Amino acid sequence: MTDTAHDAANTAAAIDRLAQENARLEGEILATGVILAQLLQSMCKQQMNPYAFATKIMKDAQTAVAAFQPEAGLAHSGTVKQSALDTVKRYDEQIRSVLPV
Repeated sequence: MTDTAHDAANTAAAIDRLAQENARLEGEILATGVILAQLLQSMCKQQMNPYAFATKIMKDAQTAVAAFQPEAGLAHSGTVKQSALDTVKRYDEQIRSVLPV
């Protein structure tokens, strides 16, 4: 096998390992998200004013994410922060979708 073919095979194997790890992490994120959404929905439904409770939780989460200061030199820190803010918004929508009207 030539050096170029060997390098290509190593690169392909590394990409495959990263793709598998990414898929595993996405599965963990999905499960964690579902569990958290269920817990938050249950907590909100038990409150006298579920919408106000949901608003407080989401506002506090948004404030905490906005205040996040990533380590200096962290690659893609802006993407991490924006993704977190988008996720808070998505949770807010999911939680409110099941609250009584």
